Amino acid sequence: MNRTIFFVCSFVLALFPAFSHAISWNKTYQDYFDTYKDIAISQMQQYGIPASITLAQGVLESGAGMSELARKSNNHFGIKCNNGWSGGRVYHDDDARGECFRAYDNPLDSYLDHSLFLKNSQRYSRLFQLKKTDYKGWAKGLKACGYATSPTYASRLIEIIELYGLDKFDKGGGGSVYVASSKSHQPFQQATLHKVNQFNDNFYVIARQGDTFRSIGADVSVDYRRLAKFNERDKDDVLEEGEYVWLKKKRRHAPKEYKGYVYRVEAGESMYSIAQRFGIRLKNLYKMNDLSPDYIIQVGDPLRIR
Repeated sequence: MNRTIFFVCSFVLALFPAFSHAISWNKTYQDYFDTYKDIAISQMQQYGIPASITLAQGVLESGAGMSELARKSNNHFGIKCNNGWSGGRVYHDDDARGECFRAYDNPLDSYLDHSLFLKNSQRYSRLFQLKKTDYKGWAKGLKACGYATSPTYASRLIEIIELYGLDKFDKGGGGSVYVASSKSHQPFQQATLHKVNQFNDNFYVIARQGDTFRSIGADVSVDYRRLAKFNERDKDDVLEEGEYVWLKKKRRHAPKEYKGYVYRVEAGESMYSIAQRFGIRLKNLYKMNDLSPDYIIQVGDPLRIR
């Protein structure tokens, strides 16, 4: 965003009168924050958007996860089908009738797309010069630069953040992601749900003894058949304890920091287990190393992963 646009945003913001809209604490909102706070923290650490802002936007835009758009399309941020969107879509009445909104496989995808939507848009680029602890600046900037049409959008975000103390999440900490079923919208229980980790622009869990794609899918709100497809397996497979299970389609290669890195095969590994470890599609791992699918790897073999 250039300086002129920033001043225009600031001028527009100054036109809005002070607005006080009293809100009171409610359990539905608190449950939402308990469920998604760790995702918001991990997104903040990766993309620099305050966790408090992400949570406040999510709860406001999705009606605490209870809106039709959130329940049926996993869209927690009201993002529409613009900017060359080629993914799933659904149609709802908003500013106009039958507007196109983005649809996601699960809430994790919605949170990630929200981060990318802000990070990759010139419209919001000036906000990333603000401190992560400046939730008021972010709230006002989002409204001034066009995220929402409601004149009270910024003040509502700020009120939510302050009532629920969400700004404490902006000070760091965390990073592991825990997700409860989006069907229940209840706070997660770490003792009974899988710990969801983030790597290579994706999310994964580590399988426990007796796990199946069905049991993991129920925990993280991803259809078990799609989960098996993401991991290049049969939907009825019983997983071994310690296996990586990816929650989105795997990438073609490892992250850019692995450029030039040579991985050495260890005892007991297969091409599949290495592909799973780094979140890479199996066929791409073979292709990067000019190997045929019938090649049997040996301990110490060098492998490129990017």
